[in-house]
Amino acid sequence: MQNWHVRLGALAAALWWGSLSTLFVMVPLVFASLPLRSMAGNTAAHLFTAQSWISLGCTVLLLALVRVNDTSAEEVEGEDAHRADAGASGRVRSLLFFVMLGLLLALLTEYAVAPHIVARERLAFWHTLSVSMLAVQWVCALVVLWRLLGSACRAPSRLA
Repeated sequence: MQNWHVRLGALAAALWWGSLSTLFVMVPLVFASLPLRSMAGNTAAHLFTAQSWISLGCTVLLLALVRVNDTSAEEVEGEDAHRADAGASGRVRSLLFFVMLGLLLALLTEYAVAPHIVARERLAFWHTLSVSMLAVQWVCALVVLWRLLGSACRAPSRLA
């Protein structure tokens, strides 16, 4: 099974994107279901923390898999490999950009924005910023998933 890293990358991207998608459904449901807003807020905070850890795990795994793919691509020799690598390097850089941006947004959401929300400082501003960052992270995860699935269809042994 020589394309295990493509499959594992697609699985990590699907988990990352799916968990973010689920969050956009679960948080409003929590606020609609629990009798006190303070209870709902505490529950939502736990969901956001869990989501941050899922995002961190998935993006770190994706970064490692891109490295595995780069190492395995270097083993291929010949002019065909050189031509394929020239086109693939742009796709890899683009993929890395979205993965790194998603990783950065997950870290910022958890460690820079969440403490302000928990402290109830300027809630409207920090909530808006948090939702915006999660939406951008959702787009990053979708782009990575889309490209990995397209890559798996084009060349089953190449990541990106």
